[in-house]
Amino acid sequence: MRLNSTDLSNVRISGTRGDPVDVTIADGVIAAIEPSTGGGLDGRWISPGLWDNHVHFSQWALIQQRLDVSSSTSAAQAAALLKTALSHVSEPAVPFIAYGFRDGLWPDAPTAAVLDAVEAVHPVVLVSGDLHAVWLNTPALALYGHAGHPTGLLREDPAFEVTRRIDTVAPELLDAWTDAAAREAATNGVVGIVDLEMDWNLDTWKRRIEGGTDSLRVEFGIYTQHLERAIGLGLRTGQRINDLLTVGQYKVLTDGSLNTRTAYCFDAYPGTHEHGMLTMPTAELMPHLRAAVAAGITPTVHAIGDHAVSLALDAFAELGSGGRMEHAQLVAEKDFARFAELGVVASVQPDHAMDDRDVADRYWAGRTERTFAFRSLLDAGAELALGSDAPVSPLDPWVTAAAAVGRTRGAREPWHPEQRISAAEALAASTRTTVEVGQVADLIVTEVDPVLATAEGLADMAVVATLLGGRYTFTEL
Repeated sequence: MRLNSTDLSNVRISGTRGDPVDVTIADGVIAAIEPSTGGGLDGRWISPGLWDNHVHFSQWALIQQRLDVSSSTSAAQAAALLKTALSHVSEPAVPFIAYGFRDGLWPDAPTAAVLDAVEAVHPVVLVSGDLHAVWLNTPALALYGHAGHPTGLLREDPAFEVTRRIDTVAPELLDAWTDAAAREAATNGVVGIVDLEMDWNLDTWKRRIEGGTDSLRVEFGIYTQHLERAIGLGLRTGQRINDLLTVGQYKVLTDGSLNTRTAYCFDAYPGTHEHGMLTMPTAELMPHLRAAVAAGITPTVHAIGDHAVSLALDAFAELGSGGRMEHAQLVAEKDFARFAELGVVASVQPDHAMDDRDVADRYWAGRTERTFAFRSLLDAGAELALGSDAPVSPLDPWVTAAAAVGRTRGAREPWHPEQRISAAEALAASTRTTVEVGQVADLIVTEVDPVLATAEGLADMAVVATLLGGRYTFTEL
């Protein structure tokens, strides 16, 4: 059965427990909701379309083309996977790229020597699962300007520079990969993304949309290196470039990550005197934030460790404008209430808690009750925005919601179940619209009501149709 996109008949609205209705869509907007006349969608459920509020979309598309070493539990095992893959590669002059390693719990260290033992003639680069580190063999160190590096493991800004260089592929090829990724996202009910790729995303997404990528709405982020350019063009947060593309926020990183042990914390990492890395001190941060706010560009600040989170909130207090914080993985008790007080949205990634629970138990021991503390943030009045940080986690809002609701993966016991949130709360933090007259018709159709689903039900949720402005971007009807 294929339906006219201006008429969704005999559907139930998620969360209402009401009788079936007929929904009329005109010019991309819900024009009427009336008692059902029967037939149509046979009582299936409609809900607002889903947003992923934090992705790196080009990198998400790129990893589909790369070797996945995320299953590795040691440097030696990652090298063994690499050796097998390289045995099938015949272009030695081309850098070989893999992704997904997480060395926080490894018994051996990722070093250039371990990769060199594979005897690859290729430059080899492995990108960490959290994107904050790269692991290179000796030829790759020389190629990317780090010859003689003592370990071969680069973190934070040097790693980002290597990642930028390996991500440079022909635009027409990358655009084809991102278009395929966008269409795949629509099969999971995604209608929009916040793209925080470290790139000048205005021209990138204009080109993609003009070239036919039309299955997602996109808000693009602006980084410090592009802030002056954005201000010069008069860009403002919320400004529509075209029907699908909107100016997003000014993204700035102030610390690193947990797995790389660069998240900036009040307490030192066990067995060290190191507290992580404050990559942008407050004195350096404030002029950028003030310039962005003065130009009408809302800031969003990356802060993962509790000290970085506290300093970022101090900056928002001084700024007086509100905004967003990305990650907020470890929060000091005194800071939970400040999110609501300062109007700072907590943009969080629940599936990271499933990847990081063992690493957090080791490196943030005694503090995990306030790690990925979504319940505490909501109870303190904060607004949540859920995302994946793809490719760190899959670009799938159902996986994201399931992690927030269940706090577990597979057969393991829930991790700090007191921090679970409800399905309704998770979905509210993953949507931008409602099913009401006058709302944009960004909708999904499912066989069951997502609001009533368990964590397991959310993880297995099947979307049978996705509409963007009343237009099908995916349908199995």
